[in-house]
Amino acid sequence: MLGVVSFAAVACGGDQEPETQQREPGQKITLTFWSWVPGVDKAVDLWNSENPEVQVKLEKIPAGNQGGYAKMHSALKSGEAPDLAQVEYQVIPEFLLEDGLVDLAPLGVGDHEGDFVEWQWQQGAFGDGVYAVPQASGPMAMFYRADLFEKWGIAPPTTWAEYEQAARRIRQADPNAYISTFPPGNSAWFTSLAAQAGARWFDISGDTWQVDMDTPETIEVAEYWDRMRQDGLVKTDPDLQNGWYADLQAGRIVTWVGAQWGDAILMGNAPETAGKWRVAPIPQWSEGEQRSANWGGSSTALLKGASYPEEALKFALWLNTDPESIDLLIAGGYGWPAAKGAFSGSALDKPYEFFSGQKINEVFAEADQNIDKSWKWIPTTTAMYENLNQGFRAAVAGQGSFADSVRAAQTKTVADLKAKGLRVSEG
Repeated sequence: MLGVVSFAAVACGGDQEPETQQREPGQKITLTFWSWVPGVDKAVDLWNSENPEVQVKLEKIPAGNQGGYAKMHSALKSGEAPDLAQVEYQVIPEFLLEDGLVDLAPLGVGDHEGDFVEWQWQQGAFGDGVYAVPQASGPMAMFYRADLFEKWGIAPPTTWAEYEQAARRIRQADPNAYISTFPPGNSAWFTSLAAQAGARWFDISGDTWQVDMDTPETIEVAEYWDRMRQDGLVKTDPDLQNGWYADLQAGRIVTWVGAQWGDAILMGNAPETAGKWRVAPIPQWSEGEQRSANWGGSSTALLKGASYPEEALKFALWLNTDPESIDLLIAGGYGWPAAKGAFSGSALDKPYEFFSGQKINEVFAEADQNIDKSWKWIPTTTAMYENLNQGFRAAVAGQGSFADSVRAAQTKTVADLKAKGLRVSEG
């Protein structure tokens, strides 16, 4: 767990705790909840139908970095924050830095720790406090066009060396096809691949944050993708946008090393490729290893100012553990459940026609067991991502290399943390 001392010295919250209220028996109240998660509206409707005295008013907001977090920070400053909000794991420390989250430990949330996957629970645990209820994560694997791999006589690669070999064969087989894209504006994806290689970028000792982004493992990953780029083996267009979806649909991109929630993205944006995809484990850096990675992950948090924190916590726990709620969230494509044992018997535990009848989530269930549980985030993750994005975009434009981008991001990230008044050590 991270020490709260590293946040307390620079927290920008007010001197007084916002007022909370105690609900009287029979009193009807309404909680406000900000979220962008697909399917959450149906889960909220289910809660409201079963809890007439404690209603939840859902307000859909843009995804976090697309405006949702800016809206939350503004609401905290004005004293008009909602009771609950969607907060991704990587930005929990940023909200703690401004004293924006309610500590759930005094409300008894610790009694429910055993209901959640341990590493996801730890994403919201700092010092003696717990500041978020885990919701979902994104264990990673490789989506691939099984029909084209069979046509070209290529076996699904099990190592990154084989992946590079497959990339060369694909370019020879079809000059319009690429194995993948390296998205220079999606450093969250790159960060996940660095973690899979064994990199550990951030830690904390006492009140000092430790930053070590340019590790040998990270540089190896950066140089690998730079070589793939320079050799013309991957595209460098943005992912998760219209052009990328068109490439998937047309068979111009034939694999995606992505998170479990990517199934809904493929099904929704490349429907004409139904029955042509399958899922295999993420390639390994060394033969025989079983290292996976996580991309994404989110929680339900109570923002400072929550009027009825006990009721808000009950809703957050129900939302993320109730089997019916989880199935509704799964149907919307929200990610991999944080609740223990939620996979077996859920809407995830089925064959998918889109993936040739494969029970793809058996692959992701295995991947979920092989994610490094020790990864930590810093209070300036959003800026860190942008530092990497700037460097990768510059390299694609001919200015420097991906390895240079990582080294520059290391320097900028240290400076960003110090500018927040935090103590930092490097490497």
